[in-house]
Amino acid sequence: MEALIKASKEPDYPAKISIVISDKDDAKGLVIAKRHNIKTIIILKEKYNSRIDYDQALSETLSKENIQYICAAGFMRILSEEFIDKWWNKIINIHPSLLPSYKGLNTHQRVLKDKMKVTGCTVHIVRKELDNGPIIIQFEVPVKSDDTEKILSKRVLKMEHKIYPYALMLLSSKKINLDNDIVKYEDKESLDNFLTSI
Repeated sequence: MEALIKASKEPDYPAKISIVISDKDDAKGLVIAKRHNIKTIIILKEKYNSRIDYDQALSETLSKENIQYICAAGFMRILSEEFIDKWWNKIINIHPSLLPSYKGLNTHQRVLKDKMKVTGCTVHIVRKELDNGPIIIQFEVPVKSDDTEKILSKRVLKMEHKIYPYALMLLSSKKINLDNDIVKYEDKESLDNFLTSI
């Protein structure tokens, strides 16, 4: 999340991180947000009878704050279909693999177990199926023979911090559009230049 916040403070960045919401009162993201003087709200899941009730409260909070886009950053709750429908094409998520491979949890452990030579990270628009949706950007990360989960995780995370702000920039500045749920780029050359520069 800090990478998104830092990027948003650049004068020419088209999006502003205006609020950070968590379902846990001890989330690391709340500390990061407060350090950057960003408003925080805690919506505890225990206060709601169902996931739909929780998501309705979350949606009402976002609407009240005039939020245009949602970046899932460490928010581990699975969002309801109703929530995703309401915020259609407005929610993005980052996942530490080259989707559609290795959806779900324990990604690096599974990559190493399968002796993969390459992994990576993906920013995608959220759909109803877990870790699924139109891919905005992906970046490949090599897997080395002596990698541990911790080492590989750090290498992938470093790239996540680079591509997530770029993906939000593309979305918020309307430099991408969807054609049958496939992302089309206004300026593919700029994207290619960015990917080769990192």
